[in-house]
Amino acid sequence: MADQPPLNPLQPLRAHFTPLQDPRVERTKEHQLLDIITIALCAVLCGADNWVEIETFGNAKRAFFEQFLALPNGIPSHDTFGRVFARLDAQQFQDCFRAWVHELVRTSGGQLQGVVAFDGKCLRGSRSSAAGKGAIYMVSAWAEANRLVLGQVKVDDKSNEITAIPVLLKLLELSGCIVTIDAIGCQTGIAAAISAAGADYVLALKGNQPRLHEDVVLMFAQEGATQFREVSHQTTTTLEKDHGRIETRHYWLIDDPQYLDYLNGDAAWPNLRSIGMVHTERELAGVVTHETRYYLCSVSTVEEFATAARGHWGIENRLHWVLDVALREDAQRVRRDAAAQNMAVLRHWALNLLRQEPTAKGGIKAKRLRAGWDDAYLLRLLCG
Repeated sequence: MADQPPLNPLQPLRAHFTPLQDPRVERTKEHQLLDIITIALCAVLCGADNWVEIETFGNAKRAFFEQFLALPNGIPSHDTFGRVFARLDAQQFQDCFRAWVHELVRTSGGQLQGVVAFDGKCLRGSRSSAAGKGAIYMVSAWAEANRLVLGQVKVDDKSNEITAIPVLLKLLELSGCIVTIDAIGCQTGIAAAISAAGADYVLALKGNQPRLHEDVVLMFAQEGATQFREVSHQTTTTLEKDHGRIETRHYWLIDDPQYLDYLNGDAAWPNLRSIGMVHTERELAGVVTHETRYYLCSVSTVEEFATAARGHWGIENRLHWVLDVALREDAQRVRRDAAAQNMAVLRHWALNLLRQEPTAKGGIKAKRLRAGWDDAYLLRLLCG
């Protein structure tokens, strides 16, 4: 093994995972737990998708890892990686990940601000018909301005995102942020949890709240017929052109106290300050389509509303889509015990590191390739 450098470049990163409990009994520990985690993270950063590929990567990069890892018995086998990640306490692993993200936010500018989008995603590869095991759903929080996954929580079996969202809300520092959630999260309890965290909310409103949705649609239809002359409101319009697509978004925000009092009724939506509508007109190859969406909001200005409504799509475009296309999440068949949850954390961790590195040109795939080819660049990613 090469001499240990005076300052371990991975120490700031790995320090947050020291509290993680090793699930193995003492007599079976041939490899250090943080060595296993570090090798797996580097492998995922560089394009590995399964335990065999992680072992292969580790062996190919052994000289690189010997600079700062103990490796008392060389590179672990793929079976060792699989067993350890299957047995790691998923909650502890996620707690360590969130502690690392919190420190990253603190050192890169202080308090988290802007839009934080919550959304669920199915890990399709975690389904096992033979074992009678359904696919796992994970609810994640995405900070749009910071381009960071803040945390994730597994949706309990026989439940849905409504129960998982409040759990994740309590785990994050969201004061001063605007939390956005799709229609499934448009619940008074979730709005209360967001307000208790010192954050604002912009909650999509659809048919799962049929009476409320109908009332809001009717309000905007009636006021729109008179150009909103009789009601306190704000409006703005944005225009985007990209690859032949022209997208115009018209935003309206009704903040009239009479309407807000009526909608509140017995439901008592905490800090409800406005009702929002977005009408989107898209033109592509001569074809024009229209879409209208409605929201309950605690924000006070139409600029905040527009930023939040548009920013929510970042969790789909910059997180979920990238996980599926660049990190091939849906194609991965990791099913044993907690392995699927823990691998999801590894992918989020890797994606955060890739997003935070500003010098390399190209997308996530190009950065992963470069990390696999260039040890200095891989080290730069790890050091943040």
